[in-house]
Amino acid sequence: MSELDARLRDEIDDQVAEALDAYLAERRPRRRRAWPVVVTVVLGVVTTWLAPGAAWAAWLAIGATNAAWSAFRGRS
Repeated sequence: MSELDARLRDEIDDQVAEALDAYLAERRPRRRRAWPVVVTVVLGVVTTWLAPGAAWAAWLAIGATNAAWSAFRGRS
């Protein structure tokens, strides 16, 4: 009887481990790529260097672009 109990426990352990693996696979956050943010910041730095008077407009556009990109990526 103790052998049956050990096999039953092993089977239950295996099923629980499989269910947990499946659950965690679904819950893993998707990896987000940050290259658009990095590229827009680099462009903002270059714009600030080339046209310091218009830097505020460039950084405002960069912020709006990054916010829109983040919102779009969050939905997909």
